[in-house]
Amino acid sequence: MSRNTALFAVMCLVWGLTWLPVKVGSMHVPPVFLAAARFSIAGLLMLLWAGRDVSKVPGGAWPRLIGTALLLNTANYTLLFWGTKHAPSGLAAIVNFATIPIYTLLASRVIEGVRIDGRKIAAIALGTVGLGFLFATRAMGGLSAAHGDPLEAMGLAAVAAGTLFYCVGAVLSRPIAGTMPTLTLAGWQTLIGGIGLTVVSLSLEPVGLADVRALASWPVLPAVLFLIVGGSLMGFTIYMRLLRDWGAFRAGLYAFVSPAIAVAVGVVALSEPFGWSEAVGALLMFGAAAIALKR
Repeated sequence: MSRNTALFAVMCLVWGLTWLPVKVGSMHVPPVFLAAARFSIAGLLMLLWAGRDVSKVPGGAWPRLIGTALLLNTANYTLLFWGTKHAPSGLAAIVNFATIPIYTLLASRVIEGVRIDGRKIAAIALGTVGLGFLFATRAMGGLSAAHGDPLEAMGLAAVAAGTLFYCVGAVLSRPIAGTMPTLTLAGWQTLIGGIGLTVVSLSLEPVGLADVRALASWPVLPAVLFLIVGGSLMGFTIYMRLLRDWGAFRAGLYAFVSPAIAVAVGVVALSEPFGWSEAVGALLMFGAAAIALKR
């Protein structure tokens, strides 16, 4: 197993585990505020970790760095959190994960001229079917609970739009990924995205002093710490390295692995349902990732 393959496995694991702390934290503080705190603190820590490399950003790279930070983190997470709030969670997860490889492949084709071959299409098709099986129980439950809520379609559209912004930002990041240390790029993108999320949160959410205090209390504090250390310092830094070395499509294949881990965590920690549909879905998604990762 190559080093990048091992890092890919670590990234899939930690990002699969982040769904539980996001759910826990969002029950106690406004969701975009939670994301703003996570990315702002994580960005500062990354830049401190980078040390002298913090200034190694070519002058011409700043416009693209700022733009991609706003796409990857600010626009994406604002729309994702708003959409998930109004749409059934199972359907929102399907829309998010199923469109990541599709949007990434299309963006790579349009922006970088990457060739779309049969294996990539087969992997996307297999993985999308797997996602359907994995979240079938949750999606049907969400549909039953929605009862034709007109905000449902808008919520799903917001999730799809946020995912599109994320994928375009990832592809646009690749040209500058090789011009500076990976930790420097990840740190600045995370911090700038966090600042953007803070502006959005303060503008749209009823954030008060009690929410700030809640960040340092149980159970929000351990959730935020895991999101910062695991989700951002480890996960996002690895993703930026894989984006540089593998390209956006292969790096984005975590979308076919992390959901299965997230479902497994939900089963163990929250007693969420797990049956033959979830098992089949997980196997299909792992198979899709294996097909696409094979050289």
